[in-house]
Amino acid sequence: MTRKILITGGAGFIASSLAEKLAEDANNNIVIVDDLSTGSIDKIPNSKHDNIRFIKADVNIFEDISNIFFSFQPDYVFHYAAMVGVKRTLANPVKVLNDVSGIKNILNLSKSTGVRRVVYSSSSEVYGEPVELPQHEETTPLNSRLPYAIVKNIGEAYLKSYKQEFGLDYTVFRFFNTYGPKQSKDFVISKFINRALKNADIEVYGDGKQTRTFCFVDDNVEATNNSFSKNMFVNDVVNIGSDIEMTILDLAKTIIKLTGSKSKIIFLPALPEGDMTRRQPDATKMKQLLQRDFIPLEEGLKRILSNTSFILKD
Repeated sequence: MTRKILITGGAGFIASSLAEKLAEDANNNIVIVDDLSTGSIDKIPNSKHDNIRFIKADVNIFEDISNIFFSFQPDYVFHYAAMVGVKRTLANPVKVLNDVSGIKNILNLSKSTGVRRVVYSSSSEVYGEPVELPQHEETTPLNSRLPYAIVKNIGEAYLKSYKQEFGLDYTVFRFFNTYGPKQSKDFVISKFINRALKNADIEVYGDGKQTRTFCFVDDNVEATNNSFSKNMFVNDVVNIGSDIEMTILDLAKTIIKLTGSKSKIIFLPALPEGDMTRRQPDATKMKQLLQRDFIPLEEGLKRILSNTSFILKD
């Protein structure tokens, strides 16, 4: 039975990787929508998949996205479109808030056209500064302050409300620092690798003791695809990420070691906001979806370094 799947933000790093995985099933007919403001046409899976079609459109513009909904009539929607990146979102707070329009457009069209489930990419940012560790989906208070985090939190609230009022099923994925070969060069791992390969200084904010957990993109995609295909965690929220903490300073040292780089680590003033001290998800649900060990960080970094498409550029 054919499943018609709409993926917004599908020219982005994670969404394009998910599209490639979904396209492996010939029963999935996929339409990717992206305005290419931060995504790239090069990330969209290539022509070997004849069940993927790309349409350039902005989900925040109702006329654009409604035409696609009414012509394609999707069964499932993965709403991954959003402005991303700490510096970019801090510099453009009003544009970030505009993404609420896209969320409302997607949900209004989904409940009116018979969509069976909306899958939403939320973020670890909704937790803000940690008040408990590990950060559990149900018990950890959401401490959103920055516009990006607030919008993600609003999106989650909309999904739960549309389920309650209209019966529209959903799944929320809160992503924790996913990395991989196709990631844009302004995120921490790709930035550090690029600098290391050029033997350039690697810049760390503050003392570098802030921690993150890093999830290789294959783990993210396998977990989210399993949730979708096996109907796991419907009308629920799932942390998607590894639960192994590492300081940013140790990350820089690891990348220097693996690349054999001569880069030096230099310390910049701490960011005034947006750089949380710690992040660590409760990964219980993630492990149920994955049913295997996480790909270790060094293994994931080696996969990036062996990927010939990883281009040196700032």
